Amino acid sequence: MKIVVTHPTGNRNLRAVLSSFEEAGLLAEFSTTVAVDADNFFLKLLPEKYKTELNRRTYPINFDKVRTHPLLELSRNILPKIGLKDAVRHEHGFASVDKVYNDLDHRTGVQLKTSAKKAGTDAVYAYEDGALHSFTAAKQVGLTCFYDLPIGYWRAASRLLKAEQERWPEYAATLTGLRNSTEKLERKDEELKLADKIYVASSFTALTLKDFPGELCEVEVIPYGFPPVLKDRVYADAANRPLKLLFVGGLSQRKGIADLFAAVKNIGDGVELTVVGRKTSAECPALDAALKEHNWIPSLPHEEILKLMQVNDVLVFPSLFEGFGLVITEAMSQGTPVITTDRTAGPDLITHGLNGWIVEAGSTNALQKQIESLLKQPELIAAAGKAAMETAKLRPWTKYGTELCESVVNYLKKA
Repeated sequence: MKIVVTHPTGNRNLRAVLSSFEEAGLLAEFSTTVAVDADNFFLKLLPEKYKTELNRRTYPINFDKVRTHPLLELSRNILPKIGLKDAVRHEHGFASVDKVYNDLDHRTGVQLKTSAKKAGTDAVYAYEDGALHSFTAAKQVGLTCFYDLPIGYWRAASRLLKAEQERWPEYAATLTGLRNSTEKLERKDEELKLADKIYVASSFTALTLKDFPGELCEVEVIPYGFPPVLKDRVYADAANRPLKLLFVGGLSQRKGIADLFAAVKNIGDGVELTVVGRKTSAECPALDAALKEHNWIPSLPHEEILKLMQVNDVLVFPSLFEGFGLVITEAMSQGTPVITTDRTAGPDLITHGLNGWIVEAGSTNALQKQIESLLKQPELIAAAGKAAMETAKLRPWTKYGTELCESVVNYLKKA
């Protein structure tokens, strides 16, 4: 069995997939945009700043199996830095992220049609927005199509987030996901129709697929893994001081930031809020005003975010529509308990009151009450944080990769 994997930019869950496929001898090829050989001699000579940036484009596989198509992705990263922001304009810019995904998808499809069968390939594993042409080509040459949906289905997102435009009109500008063209949304549906099996990382994502207007193939939930668990977490006494709350994520009402700001404002001096994340819109006065009232950090390296989690009491992630929410697992691995909603991977990972807390999505009142309960019983924080670390120990990233690999192999054996 051999599988072609395609993804344009790379992320932690992709690396776990690649690693597991490689170790099992399944990986035929990885098709991407930009990749760097981790063993390249010149990479080791670069200053640390550039080395760190390029290491994000290294992958845990034999570099001979990597096929790159870098032009558009390089343009997407370079042109905005020299003032050419129109080049990456949503969907229409020639180097927009949409064009990057579509270009790689086209090129992967051509490659599958011309050489997949000769190379003994059995399947292609592709991700949302980058699978249509790959899957179309795969069907033509008799390959199995595995589809990875990292965030909830778009029709469910439209239904749930349009309600947010009415509930928080002053934050409507931050809901950028509702701006997708009809053409892009139709491509998403075609990808789903062509899939032979769909993988999602949370029960919530699987639930959103019930909004699909037709029959779908089998959907399997395999939650992502946790980062390495912090060995020695020290919990500062949370009594007689403000509760230190942390939010990490894009500054959009999709993440529930309006509810968070409102809850914290209602509570008053009992809490201190630190917000880490970039604005999704430059035209949201309500967001600008709220950020001035709290400690706002637009961006931090990943390792610095983990350190920041260690010195805060609770991560608050009140997302209204989330495929998973990696910050949940990151915080739990650092011993920082999480308040999150029923529209994230929280219900798959957290037992309410034991290793974290689940609140109703879109309820400022429920979020406020949960924070206030911790103000009254701050001793619960350390207990939940320690339990969160125990949960994290049970599911390293290798477990996610192994489970997905086993599922793929079992499907191919039955096919």
